[in-house]
Amino acid sequence: MYKIMIVEDDLSLANELTEHLKKWDYQIFSVQDFKNINEQFVNLQPHLVLLDINLPYYDGYYWCHAIRRLSRVPIIFISSISDNMNMIMAINMGGDDFVIKPFNIDLLVSRIQALLRRSYSYLEELDVIEHRGVVLSLSRSTLDYNGKTLDLTRNEYRILRLLFTNIGRVLSRDTIITSLWEDESFIDDNTLTVNVTRLRKKLESIGLLDFIRTKKGMGYFID
Repeated sequence: MYKIMIVEDDLSLANELTEHLKKWDYQIFSVQDFKNINEQFVNLQPHLVLLDINLPYYDGYYWCHAIRRLSRVPIIFISSISDNMNMIMAINMGGDDFVIKPFNIDLLVSRIQALLRRSYSYLEELDVIEHRGVVLSLSRSTLDYNGKTLDLTRNEYRILRLLFTNIGRVLSRDTIITSLWEDESFIDDNTLTVNVTRLRKKLESIGLLDFIRTKKGMGYFID
């Protein structure tokens, strides 16, 4: 399930977007605290951000730049400011698309779907994912490094695939647990710790020390 973060000061519009997007099975988080958007972004790890320009405290350009320092997540600006200069600035600051208010919400959904497909669907077409010489086989559920191969359990493979497809992003424990649960392989917090510990030992056996990193109080990542 894709997670979408809405950064919109107009509460009625934010609620309308939330209700409509939920019908498309997206998980929606609408920002309420406009002082700490970065912290909320890191905790949520969304797949896409809908971002207005006119916001309390700091404008959308500021937060787009701040998010771009952390992630390449797709960002769609939604704004009533429609002059060319602002549209160009939005793209130059790292935005992927610009939708002018008022807009047809079904058209916005189409833009969201297209951007999500371009950003993530290509991963499903790959048979292997490679990072720093480490190769994860999607069809064989194995990991290869320096001429050595590891056979992975179901949970080990799913944890690694999730981390490999989010290189450089810190994934919270809840995010990983939820992902496994949605794939009908429910594990609780303690079981996740056991799985990650065993997986790290396996990785160390073929020379991959500290391949899975921990960000204290936040979660796991591969850099």
